[in-house]
Amino acid sequence: MEIELPSELEPFVDQEFATGRYASRAEVLVQALRWLRDERQEAVAGIQQGLDDVANGRIQPLAEAFEEIRREHGQPEAG
Repeated sequence: MEIELPSELEPFVDQEFATGRYASRAEVLVQALRWLRDERQEAVAGIQQGLDDVANGRIQPLAEAFEEIRREHGQPEAG
């Protein structure tokens, strides 16, 4: 497979390769694609968890959720 890389990304790939963490420029791209795949899988799993929670009645009113978040972060309650 041959990939044409946009010119604005070439310096980034070269910079990452120059760190010595990768054996080739292609390996930089392979790692980037793995991270993209993993990020997408985590997002889909999180969405599925949310859908499962709703389906099983594990929900919380939005105002209550916001108040809980505010308390956790030391923010004043909404007026």
